[in-house]
Amino acid sequence: RIGKLASVPERIEMRGSPAPYGYRSRARVVVEEAGVGFRRRRSHALCATARCPILVPPLDAALSELDRTPELARGRWGEWELAAGDDGKVSLLAPDGGTLGEKRTRIRIAGEDLAISAGVFCQANGALRTDLAEAVHEAAGEGGLALELFAGAGSLTLGLARRFRRVVAVESNPGAVRDLGDNLRAARIDSVEVLGVPVEEAMGDLPQLRPEVVVLDPPRTGLPRGVASTLAADKVVYLSCDPATMARDLA
Repeated sequence: RIGKLASVPERIEMRGSPAPYGYRSRARVVVEEAGVGFRRRRSHALCATARCPILVPPLDAALSELDRTPELARGRWGEWELAAGDDGKVSLLAPDGGTLGEKRTRIRIAGEDLAISAGVFCQANGALRTDLAEAVHEAAGEGGLALELFAGAGSLTLGLARRFRRVVAVESNPGAVRDLGDNLRAARIDSVEVLGVPVEEAMGDLPQLRPEVVVLDPPRTGLPRGVASTLAADKVVYLSCDPATMARDLA
């Protein structure tokens, strides 16, 4: 209805998490003088807790440690971002940009090794990252030129570079751009051009680019205004975390 589409798939394949608990490797928690926990639904109020059953065990332990030792926060109240690597090592990013634990966590996706800085986005369910990446790569296919928008630290980029002779990857977050460059060098991939600018700026600078496929993984807000109409490719692979904004962009 939102996308005004004449037809949609009659059946959408679902790939559920292999575990209903202990699967989430990233989380934002609130640290206040009153305690540690999460925001209440549709509220800024603190719901204090020292445990969260959907977090992977190392992250759950980090949450408990923050609760037990408030001096770790040193008065840095606000939202902290917690992340755990595949090896169980944890990074904690404070609201002021300081970190505790690891500066980068390390994960493996579809056969590629990645280092992700504290605060840089990565899919939270480690058990489904490879399934997700492989589904995107299969949909993208292979060929000469691919354009990737919202590339992040390279969760999809490295696999695309194995399938396309050239990839142009766009990412505006400076930390993600550094991670992406380091991950490409570590993988000895030199066929990716990284543009460290916002997507709307990049699309204005690339009017003559005619990729065979555009792969995009935008935030919940979807594509910036005006970008959807500038996409020119034989195929668009859209990875969405909000069906409503995806439908709006499809229209």
